[in-house]
Amino acid sequence: MRQISRIKVENFKSLVDFKIKLDHFTCLIGLNGAGKSTLLQFLDFLSQLVRGDMEGWLKERKWKSTDIKSKLSKKQYIYFCVWFVNKDGEPAGRWEGNYNPSLHRCVQERVDLLDYVIETKKDDITYITRTSYTSLSEHSLFSKDKNKSEITFDYEGSILSVLKEELLPESILECKKLFEDMKSLELLAPEKLRQRTRESAGTMGRGGQNLSAFLYEMDERKRHDLINQLKEVYQQLFGLRAKPLRSGWKQIEITEQYDDASGGFIPIMTTEARHINDGMLRLIAILAELQSDYEFLLFDEIENGINPELVEFVLNALVTSEKQIVVTTHSPMILNYLEDDTARKGVIYLYKTKRGHTKSIPFFSIPSLAEKLTVMGPGEAFVDTDLIALADEINDITEAE
Repeated sequence: MRQISRIKVENFKSLVDFKIKLDHFTCLIGLNGAGKSTLLQFLDFLSQLVRGDMEGWLKERKWKSTDIKSKLSKKQYIYFCVWFVNKDGEPAGRWEGNYNPSLHRCVQERVDLLDYVIETKKDDITYITRTSYTSLSEHSLFSKDKNKSEITFDYEGSILSVLKEELLPESILECKKLFEDMKSLELLAPEKLRQRTRESAGTMGRGGQNLSAFLYEMDERKRHDLINQLKEVYQQLFGLRAKPLRSGWKQIEITEQYDDASGGFIPIMTTEARHINDGMLRLIAILAELQSDYEFLLFDEIENGINPELVEFVLNALVTSEKQIVVTTHSPMILNYLEDDTARKGVIYLYKTKRGHTKSIPFFSIPSLAEKLTVMGPGEAFVDTDLIALADEINDITEAE
């Protein structure tokens, strides 16, 4: 199984000349407006490139094609490069390309997975192995216009969104699946989580609007595991279900049981989604997504709406998950529940330069923070840091490099 190890971005909103290293669990911190949500949006953008339908993606977010291109740069294309590692941490190739916002697709790409390469140029597409070279047009993936000599490109996003999977080697398919299995929940909102829905199409949606149908369609074993996880922190919980209604609508309901004054049980109480507290709905959504088939999850402000007493439980579920996960947070409490080694590798500080460009640095690689971590917890070290003075220290580090 591959994971994303490094990313380079040029010209996506505030990510002008941006580089970052990602771990199995990555926690993004920084001041408001530093670019944390922008990075999650970019990762979701990469996922959508592989799925295609970029216009639909923009429409869902209520964006125009020009909104994703940086206003801090004169470049017309969005450049990206993503490096992969295998499960042993060994290099496993990279994917790079130039995306034209006006055309909604990459005008140049190269997927180099060490054993196979796919490369697209303006007027041809090549499928390359280390020992052979084949034009993909020969496999009838694209047609030639009778009045033109160049291949007609008729797709949005990445070339990976339209290539016939039966013609691709396993390594290319694994790369494609990595991005298809990336799921962003950076727009989770209680009002959306409460909605009744008919079908989920295998996803609860970026805002959680399909949660009721997602739970209804969930495998019985996974639903059982989800309920058992919830019972660890909600001991009064008796059950969770998505109740089918008329016309195919689904509605979330929880059942609870309490002790009465005589030591017996009060009859089981049923609560509909509209009356379930925000924190519990959010916790249900997070744990349900951890039960999903998605392998790369993105969560914005993971602590929102969740009781402080439950934060450690949520963090443990995320850190120990087999999925690659990126979260953002403003809470030092989140950091305090991380082991020092996880914090060193996975806590990334985002900040903006005087030119408005977002930059990243491993938080505990900064000398003053590395020293504090020897005597403090990660969250305590964060609280004890003057972020204004930290900017000067980071500038000294980057200038020295």
